[in-house]
Amino acid sequence: ALSNLLCHCHSNMKFLLVCCLLVALSEASDPVPLVLWHGMGDTCCNPLSMGRIKSQIEEKVKGIYVFSIQIGSNFVDDELSGFFKNSNEQIDIVCEQLSQDPKLKNGFNAMGFSQGGQFLRALVQRCGNITMHNLISVGGQHQGVYGFPKCIGEKYELCDIVRRLLNEGAYISEIQKDLVQAEYWHDPYNLKEYREKCVFLPDINQENSVNPDYKARLSKLSNFVMVKFLNDTMVDPKDSEWFGFYKDGQSVDTYHLFDSDLYKKDLLGLKILNDAKRLHFIGAPWDHLQMTTDWFMKNLVEPFVDVNFNNVRTPVVF
Repeated sequence: ALSNLLCHCHSNMKFLLVCCLLVALSEASDPVPLVLWHGMGDTCCNPLSMGRIKSQIEEKVKGIYVFSIQIGSNFVDDELSGFFKNSNEQIDIVCEQLSQDPKLKNGFNAMGFSQGGQFLRALVQRCGNITMHNLISVGGQHQGVYGFPKCIGEKYELCDIVRRLLNEGAYISEIQKDLVQAEYWHDPYNLKEYREKCVFLPDINQENSVNPDYKARLSKLSNFVMVKFLNDTMVDPKDSEWFGFYKDGQSVDTYHLFDSDLYKKDLLGLKILNDAKRLHFIGAPWDHLQMTTDWFMKNLVEPFVDVNFNNVRTPVVF
């Protein structure tokens, strides 16, 4: 009787192992989920912008789970948060959102548009409860901005208010507290005040102190993709989209990421990523966010989003 029981248990154990293996293989072939973060003046689900992008990706990558970040309880809150909700608070909110989503427990890819690009980078650096594989920054300003030459989208009046407030004094504490764009306003003529009073960008770029977790987490990315719009008339300077910026003390000549102390000293792990061919600089020959669907699919979705858990950790080689 004992031998029969052992044989039965052994048979059941083999069955369970086979089932577990089949489940694991099935999950490994599933598309990696994607998280989207919109830019200034947009919302998570605007049918003319982010909603359309979400639908296009879902049509292209069958079975993919796409989570489009919304700050607040409705679209109006979400849009206003892109202007008037502290960036650090937004990062904390999204960290909590994504950490609690069971569909993201095995990790995800992320794509940020305009300021959503630097917000997602801050998220991977600060949020230890998530696993991000590919980070795609579409026109993100990783060294901040020093001007808004023009606005895009429907909310021109909000953008004009932002411009006036920045001109009044970007580093005034009341403005820093609530104006998102002031929190990545990078004044090359006043670097001391920028580093002392700007509440967001100097921290995520390791300018005042070095947080080893930031480097460790960012350097674990499978791929970090930065898209620069080569004819950008909104972002000043557009080099910020590739982690460059104005040289100190002027606003004419710019430097490349590779010439910066941030890269040379590898304060964020960007050199680690580049040496491993996991850092990608992609040029888009249009104005800010004005890319074609075909280009978007070919250069971003197909290589970095249309992936499964079997191959997501593989660096993409062009």
